[in-house]
Parts: sequence; structure tokens; C-alpha cells
Amino acid sequence: MSGQEKFNLQERLIRYSVRVINVCNALLPTDARSHIYDQLLRSGTAVAANYAEAQGAESRNDFIHKVKISLKELRETEVWLKIIMEAKLVKSPGSLNTLLDETGELIAIFVRSIRTAKENNLKK
Repeated sequence: MSGQEKFNLQERLIRYSVRVINVCNALLPTDARSHIYDQLLRSGTAVAANYAEAQGAESRNDFIHKVKISLKELRETEVWLKIIMEAKLVKSPGSLNTLLDETGELIAIFVRSIRTAKENNLKK
């Protein structure tokens, strides 16, 4: 992976975090709002920060570990977004489809990244 690709993924993750923040701010006032807001905000913004940490990993195993944490946060974010859609906790639940699509694409990128890093680890 070239430095430009890494930079682009980091920027993509930052934009993703901003989109998650916007969803949090659009949550309708309900009894569940505070809980969901906190959980979604935490998981949806942690991805970019954990990926940034992975870029400074001390070893390939450390990189794999940090990327796995990002993947876990993405999967949690996906669940919260689906709950928000199903419970209709935003005015236009269908507007979350593009963010869910992006979440799925990012999950696939991280799964491939972990697989590649593990394969490269075996080759050394």
C-alpha cells in the first residue's frame, strides 16, 4: 500500500466520522437518544483514530491488532445505524442507506487489510 493510499483511507475515515457525528446530531428526541448518541458517537469516530494508531504500529502484529479494533468499531457502528433505521430515530431513515453502504465498504477494506497483513506476517 503506498503512502497516498494510506492517506486517502485516513481521509475517508475522517469523513466517515463526520458523517456519523451528523447522524448523532440528527437523532430525534426520545428516551433512547442519549444512549444511542453516546454509543454511535464513540464507535463511529473511533475507527479513524484507531486506524491512525495502526499507521504507527510497532510491529506487524501490533498493526493487525489495531486494525482489528477499527474493524470491531465499524461493525458496532453498523449495528447502531441499523437500529436507528429500524426504530426510525431520524426524520428520514432511508437517508442512512449511503452511510450503511460506506460502512460495508470500509468493513470489507479492513477485512482484506487484516488478511493481507496476516499473510505477509507468515512470509517473513
